[in-house]
Amino acid sequence: MADITRQWTDEQLDSDALSKKDILTFLQQNASQQFQVDHKLKGKNAIKSKTKKQLGDDYILMFEAKAFKTEGEEELVAVTKAAEKLSIKKAPKEEQKVEEPKYTKKVLKKGDKKTYPQKGDSVELFYTGKLADGTIFESNVVGVRKGKKPQAFPFKIGNGSLIRGLDEALLTMSVGEKVELVIEPEWAYGKNGYERKNKEGISIPPNETLTFELEIHRTC
Repeated sequence: MADITRQWTDEQLDSDALSKKDILTFLQQNASQQFQVDHKLKGKNAIKSKTKKQLGDDYILMFEAKAFKTEGEEELVAVTKAAEKLSIKKAPKEEQKVEEPKYTKKVLKKGDKKTYPQKGDSVELFYTGKLADGTIFESNVVGVRKGKKPQAFPFKIGNGSLIRGLDEALLTMSVGEKVELVIEPEWAYGKNGYERKNKEGISIPPNETLTFELEIHRTC
């Protein structure tokens, strides 16, 4: 828009013949968008937030600063308003999948509910491990000579020395807690099993579900 000439003198701006609405309408039609923003001339509330004298001062200042709308500004404003109305949908955040535990735990005896092991800790356990058919493949409780107390065996959590099912389950147990733990093959020895036989000649077959009876004696 080219430079425009003043329509009203200072006296006319102060006269009752000219209303606030007349001045504001003129400013909104002719002042640059930045000028309108800086002087709070945009929107319906401008008529309430501005006195007639303030609007007259804005009118004079617009001419002094030559803060007129430029060519193409109206089109740009229209495009901007249209864009603001569009509902820009953000791509949904990829939900982090929480892997379901591949074991079930049945509490046989409650622990102290205070002392929980952390990754890197060592825990002393009483344990018995069974194959799916009930065959015991390892235990420090079963087979102890009569008259002798079982000795808790130490294991370190989180360093890969235990199968995942044990690693994960032990983190949920407190000292003194005794559980029956059924571990699915994925968190046990998986599709390969464990070929190495123990002293009784027992190995763990591929895709075997294992059952453990565990008790945390203490952390160390």
